Amino acid sequence: MHLLRAIQKGADGAYCVGCLEGACHYNAGNLRCRERVEYVGMLLEEIGLEADRVRMYNLSSGEGPTFAAYAKEMTENIMKLGPNPLKKYSQN
Repeated sequence: MHLLRAIQKGADGAYCVGCLEGACHYNAGNLRCRERVEYVGMLLEEIGLEADRVRMYNLSSGEGPTFAAYAKEMTENIMKLGPNPLKKYSQN
């Protein structure tokens, strides 16, 4: 819901960061999150947007440089995709 709302409100992209697979403090929370991100990607494709506007990354809490690298990767990906075409319709 939060990913879809972000796109609906005009965000060019959004990503989730979860625990390493097999090491989640919330049992399978990271796996459920991945499924939801994939589902949102499918919904985006159905309405004509790129599924790659949403992504899921996994890392441990001690991986600050990796988190920064993922943020940079996502930013570069979104720059290639361009602005969210729904932005002109959003009312924030």
